[in-house]
Amino acid sequence: MIFGQLGAAADAQVCYRAMVATQQWRAPRPWGELDVTAYDALVLPGGHAPGMRQYLGNTTLQAQVARYWALGRPVGAICHGVLVLARTVAPDGRSVLHGHRTTCLPKYLERAGYYATAWKLGRYYRTYPAYVQDEVVSSLASPADFVRGPLTLLRRGTDADDGPAFVVEDGRYVSARWPGDAYLFAKTLLTRLPV
Repeated sequence: MIFGQLGAAADAQVCYRAMVATQQWRAPRPWGELDVTAYDALVLPGGHAPGMRQYLGNTTLQAQVARYWALGRPVGAICHGVLVLARTVAPDGRSVLHGHRTTCLPKYLERAGYYATAWKLGRYYRTYPAYVQDEVVSSLASPADFVRGPLTLLRRGTDADDGPAFVVEDGRYVSARWPGDAYLFAKTLLTRLPV
């Protein structure tokens, strides 16, 4: 954390520690071996820093995402995770996001994180030379299909307060901007799961 502001909140850190202790975390299955028809929903989490490139740009994962997208089941993506969808090609040769409304990490938030931390963390907050928002918008049918949401820098939604949070809903697809939207994002995506 920088100045106690950037980084994971305490409750998220507790959840992360519990997740990395699971057998599924310690022995993950390769993306290419997954049967996408076995899942009720797909969640594409975000994350930044150069180490995320192996996930965000993985063509095997993108092929699996294209298969899943074609099933018409619920899909959620948050922050940088929207890049996976932007880069996933549908049978028509366009991004699966083409013709859909979405949000993602807004350029102003990515820029603010980078400028506030570059003195200490270098390019940690810049995963790619292009901003996430710019790449996502280039994959859409129209720039008007990108919804930035209200300006926010530090206020985050919580389990009990969705006030500062923001999501975009487009049928079965739910997207969010950053970790401050995570609770609302999860609650909204859960409404799309089969009962």
